[in-house]
Amino acid sequence: VTPSEHSSGDRRRQGSITKNGNSYARKLLVEAAWSYRYPARVNPDIQRRHEGIPKPIIDRAWDAQLRLCRRYRKLAARGKNVNTG
Repeated sequence: VTPSEHSSGDRRRQGSITKNGNSYARKLLVEAAWSYRYPARVNPDIQRRHEGIPKPIIDRAWDAQLRLCRRYRKLAARGKNVNTG
């Protein structure tokens, strides 16, 4: 996954990801990013996956979920393109 780049002199500006590289990895990254549009929650499927996993790992995953959802909301509030669809 490679960001596009527009450079001139000392200025370096990176854009959205290009279509170079592994297409499957790019699709996974985009799908994961889209999931953060929704509020953080633990649905029954995820609850079943948590069985047998140590509590510190579950807590770390939950913290990451909250952080990424919060980051998405802040970016959207600042007027960043949310690309729905």
